[in-house]
Parts: sequence; structure tokens; C-alpha cells
Amino acid sequence: MTRKLPNISDSKRIVIKIGSALLVDKKSGQIRRGWLETLAEDIARLRARGQEVVVVSSGAIAVGRRHLKLSSGRLRLEESQAAAATGMVRLAHAYQEVLARHELTLAQVLITLDDSENRRRYINARNTLDTLLRLGAVPLINENDTVATDEIRFGDNDRLAARVAAMISADMLVILSHMDGLYDRDPTADSDAVHVPLIEGEISAEIEAMAGSGKSADGTGGMITKLAAAKIALGAGTRMAIANGTQDHAIGRIEQGARCTWFLPTANPKTARKQWIAGSLKPNGALVVDAGALGALKSGKSLLPAGVTAIKGRFDRGDAITIHSPEGIEIGRGIVAYSAEDARKIIGNKTSEIESILGYRGRDEMIHRDDLALSWVKQ
Repeated sequence: MTRKLPNISDSKRIVIKIGSALLVDKKSGQIRRGWLETLAEDIARLRARGQEVVVVSSGAIAVGRRHLKLSSGRLRLEESQAAAATGMVRLAHAYQEVLARHELTLAQVLITLDDSENRRRYINARNTLDTLLRLGAVPLINENDTVATDEIRFGDNDRLAARVAAMISADMLVILSHMDGLYDRDPTADSDAVHVPLIEGEISAEIEAMAGSGKSADGTGGMITKLAAAKIALGAGTRMAIANGTQDHAIGRIEQGARCTWFLPTANPKTARKQWIAGSLKPNGALVVDAGALGALKSGKSLLPAGVTAIKGRFDRGDAITIHSPEGIEIGRGIVAYSAEDARKIIGNKTSEIESILGYRGRDEMIHRDDLALSWVKQ
């Protein structure tokens, strides 16, 4: 039986990716302020409903290249970096102005591919974004083009948006572009192309074959990169939509039923994350817990330093480790908030004592419950 199509209102945490062609006028190179103002109105409405919003925005290079009087066509890496450095300032300022009218705080975050693959940087980025969202800010994310080289670049903001959605366990990713979704063949070359409203489960070879290769002069995306983003999102349990964002109030139009393509995963973000922790991460050490901590874990609580009796192995903050019962039986795996050196200093102590022992205020939990995958419970 076909699943009911989701709605943006169903999600708690949403990542919205804005394509360059939507945000920047192709002829003038100027930001489309009127369009951006309606996007801000849509975001304000989501925030008023208690939903958390992250924006991944293209457009910095498109804006900057005009101000630097760079020629049209493909830019060299160093020219793209220079254009990004110039354009991102203007881009962030425009977002800040339109969101401030709704009393929303903007926070700029620049990320490279390396930040999403290095465990400690990944944890730092995730914690920063979680904190910004908890404090009510709207993070504005772009690739850190000014320092990234070819080897550590995403190369397109579609996949960056999907990595961010996976990183923060977002419920939904919305990719806004000039296309209203996936077609069975390139609609710009074949007028008989059929729109595909729903993809469930995984991206098959047949679905990948539907993607064209078109891209804009300023953008680096296309349907191929959007399907690559869908693979990442589905693997993280995040629902994704590809929608036409060319008209005003693009998010509102999706909520009202505008045509788009939905990608629905088989798991939710929490389940997918725990499956990833349990099966995909190589553990670098182990913790042994006491009977009290064992009972707390069984009831769904986080693991606190007071409940840990022993540390085994050498590991860094953000590494995966195994968790063992007082009898030495492995009961689960998790991502630890402290290095082995610091963990040995604080085990058996109360959370309130961590700062005085280590000299800095770290996490209250040794392993947060969201970073735990326990082997005896259904995740």
C-alpha cells in the first residue's frame, strides 16, 4: 500500500536547501530580495509553530563573481574561493536583514567535507548546530569555499545539505531549485517525460538512470547531485523533497500541495542513527558500568560518569566505544563525549564535579542517550 505523502508541518527539524538560480538574478548578479523576503516569512511561520529550521544556501559565488567582475563560465578554484569570500558576506547580510524583521536570529556556519568525515569535527559541528537550534537561532550553512581544496570539498550544496540533515538527525530535507522534482527522463529534452511523485526505500539503478546532467553556470548541481543527496538522506532516515522554488513562498506552496518529488526512508532519523552507531562504527575502547547505571540505561537514560566503574583502551572524544555490564557482557555501543584520559579522571564522580576535576565544563553525560545503541532493546 502506498504511503501517505508527508507534509512539512509533520517535521520537528527541517533543513531547507536554496539553489543559486533561485536566490540570485542571473543577469544582474543581485540577490532577489523580494523572493528572499517571502522565504523569510515562510521560515518565520515554521518557527512560530515550534519547528527548527536550518538553511543551506548556494549563491555566494554567483553574487561575488559579479562584484569582482569575473567572466562568465567556469571559474578556477582560486577564483571561486575569492568570489565566495566576497559573496558570502553579502548573502549572510541579506538573510540577516529579512529574518530580523521577524525577530529571528541568524547564525552563519561554514562547513567542509572534512568536517563531516572527521569524527571530532563532526561531533563539534553537530553540537554547535544542536545548541544554535535549541537557542532559537536559524543556522545559515554554506561550504567553506575560501579554504577548502578540491580534495576536501563537497562540490555542491545538495550533498552538503544532506550531510547536514544526517548530522543533526533532521526529520526532513527540502531541496528548492528550478525543477519540481524527478522525471522518468530529462523533461527539458523530452516533452513526454513523466513526473515521479514518490520514491520509497532506496535509490535504485533504474531511478539513477532517470537523472539528467543539466546544471547552471553558477551552480554545480543537477538532478544527479540531488539523487546523491537523496541517498544520504534516506540512509539517515530523513525524508526529502525536491521542489520548484522559483515562485514566492516556495515552502508555503509545498505545504499547500505543490507538485514535488518525495523520497521516503524505511527508518526514522533516530532509528537510522542508532543502527549506524551499532553496525557501522569501529569501537576504539570500552566502558564498564555499575548496576545502577545499567538500570538507568534500560529505562532510556543517558550514561553519566558516576555510573562508570572502569575504562578500557585508548579513545578520543567522539569515538565509538562498547559498553559492558558489571559482569563484562557487551550491552551496547555509543559515541563517547570524553577522551579516555579525561574519562578516567571523572568516572565515579557526580556531573557537578566534572569542571573542578578537568578544569573545563564538558558534557554532563559520558554518552548521551541519542548517541547510544543498546543491544537488548528495540531501537
